[in-house]
Amino acid sequence: MDCTFKTPEGKFNLRVGAVITDGKRVLVSKDGSHSFYWVTGGRVKLGETTEEAILREIREELDVDIQIDNFLVTVEYDYPTFHLVMHCYLCSLGAGRLVLKEHENSAWLGCDNLNTVAWLPADREVVRCLTC
Repeated sequence: MDCTFKTPEGKFNLRVGAVITDGKRVLVSKDGSHSFYWVTGGRVKLGETTEEAILREIREELDVDIQIDNFLVTVEYDYPTFHLVMHCYLCSLGAGRLVLKEHENSAWLGCDNLNTVAWLPADREVVRCLTC
């Protein structure tokens, strides 16, 4: 069960984001539902730590293991249909080869090219925190 719930004020969604970097570039993802890019991640399940959630989500979505290097930022954002809290971590690739299992497209962007794509609003906050 996901850590998502409804209140009289609206829906709450707890998520995690993996800022996967190779030291010079950041992995970004998107799907066909809109034109925005984001850092890969997903919902935290009840009883999971955010670290466990990010490792699970990346295995599910990219079929690869990652190493969590450092906590980066917690972003809160009010989308029209829900309130998002997203804990983001700087990560590096571990074992395996990237396989897009849930995304239409991914790209490695250099730090000076991060502003060349359209980001989901909450992910813009994540990008602002990157110092590469």
